[in-house]
Amino acid sequence: MINSLKATLSRNITNARGWRTNRKIVVIESDDWGAIRMPNLDVKTKYENLGYEIGHNPYCAFDTIANSEDLIVLFECLKKFNDSKGNNPIITLNTVVGNPVFEKIANSGFEEYFYEPFVDTLKQYYPNNNVFELWKEGIEKKLIKPQYHGREHVNVPLWLRELKKNNRPLIDAFDLNFWGIPEGSYEPKRLNIQASYDSNKDEYFHFYQNSVVEGLELFENIFGYKSTTFIANNYTWSSKLDAVLKEHGVIGFQGMKYQKEPINNNKKRIKKEVYTGKENNLKQLYLVRNCIFEPAHFNSSFNSVGECLKQMEQAFFFKKPAIISSHRLNFIGQLSRENRNSTIKQFETLLASITEKWPDVEFLSSDELVTVIINDNTKYD
Repeated sequence: MINSLKATLSRNITNARGWRTNRKIVVIESDDWGAIRMPNLDVKTKYENLGYEIGHNPYCAFDTIANSEDLIVLFECLKKFNDSKGNNPIITLNTVVGNPVFEKIANSGFEEYFYEPFVDTLKQYYPNNNVFELWKEGIEKKLIKPQYHGREHVNVPLWLRELKKNNRPLIDAFDLNFWGIPEGSYEPKRLNIQASYDSNKDEYFHFYQNSVVEGLELFENIFGYKSTTFIANNYTWSSKLDAVLKEHGVIGFQGMKYQKEPINNNKKRIKKEVYTGKENNLKQLYLVRNCIFEPAHFNSSFNSVGECLKQMEQAFFFKKPAIISSHRLNFIGQLSRENRNSTIKQFETLLASITEKWPDVEFLSSDELVTVIINDNTKYD
């Protein structure tokens, strides 16, 4: 009860500030698309047989690259519903555009990093499926809108450093062509190699900067348009990257109510409070997620639909868009079909409830919401 009250108070504080609108806008943001996590069940079993307990981690248990079946099931669900303007719900697919080439990295003695476009990874994972054709179909039918989530979902300088030090849990994962093991299962405990930009060392900043430039250019080459919004892996990036992001087309940041800066020399992490509509000194806008739909993170007794609807009510009470966080792992059935089937059933219930409860609802992608806010001359605080 106390935790629930604290969560409600925290969301109300977040919703109280920033841009306001009478429109019932719903944005669904889904992270991690394109990135590898757990390659397949065989790899998971082999890693666990080495003595590592990872089954409790939902990302290790459920998350991998979506195949054709995953996308078809998701798209069929979205097609069942329309907003007040006749549009289907659209999911902002926050996409990692590259993945490591493990063999080349190993051959360099972990001195150099090599990556491939995620469309090449798709072909390797699912050679008998033209999965990217479904991506293009989903974009054309306005069911999905990819946006930029990074060139890779691994902190390359820190990862290579630990591999060269023969960090055993990371080496064992590397030998199986993945890296996404739970934070805290390897030393040092505060290291999270999933956070691609989480270091304030000057020698790493050039790498991060170059990664952003190459990643955004690769995004445009793959999808044929620039990504105008960006969400950093694990919500962590240095504000020093904002200028290069803007230079390459990013005018909006997705995220939670804090931007987490890399840990400083005093081993402290600065959290910058943000809110939807806030601008930085470069006039880039922040969007803040105020609703959660993450069934894969909770047991079956948790009412993911009901809780998300309550959070949407709070958002609309404060005249805020409802920005829903729902990571890729919720929609993946390759490692557990039960996981995907359960989530899709709940997701369908959520969408049905939204369109029934708020008949004037509008479904927008994140980049569309940024444009709406920029074009609105209303004063707010």
